[in-house]
Amino acid sequence: MNTSTSRSLLILLVLATFGVLVGAGGFTFVYARGYSYLSNDPQACVNCHIMRDQYSGWQKSSHHTVAACNDCHVPHALIPKYLTKMENGYAHSRAFTMQDFKEPIEMRPVSKAIVQANCLECHAGLVHNIAAHDDPLGQALDCLQCHSSVGHGPRK
Repeated sequence: MNTSTSRSLLILLVLATFGVLVGAGGFTFVYARGYSYLSNDPQACVNCHIMRDQYSGWQKSSHHTVAACNDCHVPHALIPKYLTKMENGYAHSRAFTMQDFKEPIEMRPVSKAIVQANCLECHAGLVHNIAAHDDPLGQALDCLQCHSSVGHGPRK
């Protein structure tokens, strides 16, 4: 085989591999309703059966009428919001595919930090005096420590 034929076969192989990956990725994205995660619709969160308890709890929570999932769980600025959605999408897909997530499902530390920041942003007028003071034990303010049922209702 000459160099030109070898190069042509290599290019064909690379293009075929790329096509298979794009096709499989596109099919998976459509099949898993990936486009729904680009919206602010809370129904997107129950595309995966593991989130049904959280969704049901949110419907009964005190925040149901004022906040959807994204309001608490992703940053509010456009670029950080979609970067977080992409990172969470990957992490969730991997965890569900590998079946290595905890039950009941738990937030990762990075996700807890986002929720905490959003609590403080939405409730700034209410908590500014509390947030302004350092905790005597040196612990960061943690809204979820006392208010864990606010977003998803009482725990089972």
